[in-house]
Amino acid sequence: MKYMLMMFGGLGASLADRSPEWITAMQTDMMRMDRELRAAGEVVESRHLTDPTRATTVRFADGAPAATDGPFAEIKESLAGYWIVEATPERAAEIAARVVAITEYPMEVRRVMDEPPPQD
Repeated sequence: MKYMLMMFGGLGASLADRSPEWITAMQTDMMRMDRELRAAGEVVESRHLTDPTRATTVRFADGAPAATDGPFAEIKESLAGYWIVEATPERAAEIAARVVAITEYPMEVRRVMDEPPPQD
């Protein structure tokens, strides 16, 4: 099964209270983990995302889609990047737990739908 492991925080304002040493150590650990997962053949795809201040949010407002600059105003931590891994549910949760132990930011683990849902 494929799982998307979504990493939140670690960009822009969420790093404001972190020391340069902490940031360097976190980035080093994350790169090491990425290399390990790739070497094990578990990574299907991964991407880093730009800082959320460069995002565009499209909402439905006044009866039509409307684009605005920036991420959702009501969130503190935004999506920083993701891995799609081929793993069991337990292994996907284990990988996420390792990342959370390093970054101290939350992760969301969600199964990727490999097939369309059954039609009734």
